[in-house]
Amino acid sequence: MLKRLMARLAGEAPAQALIDAGHRAESAGQLADACRLYRQAVAAAPRFARAHLNLGAALEASGDAAGAERAYAAVLEFDPANPYASYNLGNLAAARGDAAAAERLVRRALESKPEFPEAYVALANALEQGARREQALDALRAALAQRPQYIGAWFNCALLLRQLQRPDEAEDALRRVLELDRQHLDAYRELGALLRGSGRVEEALHCYRSAPAAVSAAPTIESASLLTALYADSVADSELFSRHRAFAERLAKQHAPHRPTHAGAAQPQRRLRIGYVSDDFCLHPAAAHLLPVLARHDRSAFEVHCYMTGPNDDHVTAEARELADRWHDAAPLDDAMLADAVRDARIDVLVDLIGHAGRTRLGAFARRPAPVQVSWLGYLHSLGLDSIPYRLTDARADPPGLAEALHTETLLRLPAAQWCYRPLLAVPGAESLPCEGNGFITFGSFNHPAKLSPTVRRLWHEILARVPRARLVVAGISSPRAADALRREIAGREVDASRIRIVPRVPLDAYFALFAEVDIALDAWPYSGGTTTCDALWMGVPVLTVTGLRSVSRSSASLLGTLGLDDWVATDLDGYVVLAEQRSGERSLLARLRATLRARMQASPLMDEGGFTRGLENAYRRMWAAWCQNRA
Repeated sequence: MLKRLMARLAGEAPAQALIDAGHRAESAGQLADACRLYRQAVAAAPRFARAHLNLGAALEASGDAAGAERAYAAVLEFDPANPYASYNLGNLAAARGDAAAAERLVRRALESKPEFPEAYVALANALEQGARREQALDALRAALAQRPQYIGAWFNCALLLRQLQRPDEAEDALRRVLELDRQHLDAYRELGALLRGSGRVEEALHCYRSAPAAVSAAPTIESASLLTALYADSVADSELFSRHRAFAERLAKQHAPHRPTHAGAAQPQRRLRIGYVSDDFCLHPAAAHLLPVLARHDRSAFEVHCYMTGPNDDHVTAEARELADRWHDAAPLDDAMLADAVRDARIDVLVDLIGHAGRTRLGAFARRPAPVQVSWLGYLHSLGLDSIPYRLTDARADPPGLAEALHTETLLRLPAAQWCYRPLLAVPGAESLPCEGNGFITFGSFNHPAKLSPTVRRLWHEILARVPRARLVVAGISSPRAADALRREIAGREVDASRIRIVPRVPLDAYFALFAEVDIALDAWPYSGGTTTCDALWMGVPVLTVTGLRSVSRSSASLLGTLGLDDWVATDLDGYVVLAEQRSGERSLLARLRATLRARMQASPLMDEGGFTRGLENAYRRMWAAWCQNRA
């Protein structure tokens, strides 16, 4: 026994020297040399767990997950209680999507080493993968109990709390991250998005501006700030345009085309490859307008490619995947890789459906991977990017002679509207008017909370003051702090706050059910409704809107005009209040619309899927013909 121990120790001494040399190589960034040295350490002392552990870590850092897994398994063969090997194996299991194995391995690590905050974070990741979010939150709290200043655990807590619809707690966690690390870019981005999502737009803008210079200049922060500014009534239209243009010019300098655009046949009538780039091929409002187009494209003239840039994968994703001729999982690709993938697929017309509204991929478009590039649907504003020379819209959303001054793009106006609507859920038609049963008018708002600007809150206060028995239902506010502030602002001194009901974000079926409580939907300003306006009209609820100069303030006007409801569109803010008061007294009109709006939508261009798609395809063909002519 003693001889064997002495022999093992004698072998471990040179192995440790090799391990020390491997550490020095790793520190110098020489991973291949480190792996070679650790393998020599393993050869010198085959039962030395530390040698296998270091080899596993170096192989993992080199991208050799399978080799790392073998090395960690060898550690447990010689040292079954080694917590680091179990922990590392758990992380590898989580990376390949095996949540059950990850949980089992990390719990084994914690049995051997209870004071192991990193392992609690890994446990939380495994539990979240298994959709056990509350338990994951408990694991993160255990990590923080052991290490109160654990920035990663605080940040992960914030993300989980947002998923659990607990935005106020998520805000507190993000602010704690920023107390600990003023340079944490992701925390600024998430906090800004959370504040915007709670309707606190000015606070979100302040969050982005307050970041240190190196952070606030990051493209993701600038992009998020541009999106947020669209909602702000404090930002002038001209300033919005100039800020978008300045961002685009910087982006173009950073991402000049590095490979020539494919030299495909410049034949105006040949079959075209259309590429749609979006992170919203999922249960998202945009899908209500994307799915009809994917289903109705003329496959004899167009080959449809979808580039899914987001992580979500649900039943809508499955439907979109089936409708595409070619589906590309582009979420793991950076902008350069995405641009290369588009070039390799020889896409003729590339359509940006994101803009700054999500995980922007404008860096890919700046590289000009396709001959024709166009913006549609996802971002209703000029991107200011020369490499995207077209934007699809309609004459009501962007009136000729009015919109051009705030665009770098050539505006191609679709025949009727820029929208084609298919509800994401089959729901029964409208019942009787709520006011017929309860004796008072109920106004409602179903817009995203970010759209509820100070101007809108003032207008709604005036409406409730002028229609004394009316009630207001505001949907989609999950933050108790934001809900309380909104109620106070709308009520002011003249309106009883009990007349204002604020509903948190709810599942899709409950969302549609809320329309049964509302007689008239009140649109937002300066960012009006799109899909929510379609949903309201589909449920028999007329929408009252007011237009502005920016494109996003005219979406509802476009939809209403397409249905012949221009008399529900105010041209100024005072007129919006007057019109709300007037319509609240027209019960017979409201009853007639309640009974007929769904049929009117079905008979309109808004739901003519084939006709809309032909118009869209004609626009693509015109852009392509212009490119062919310029090539001649």
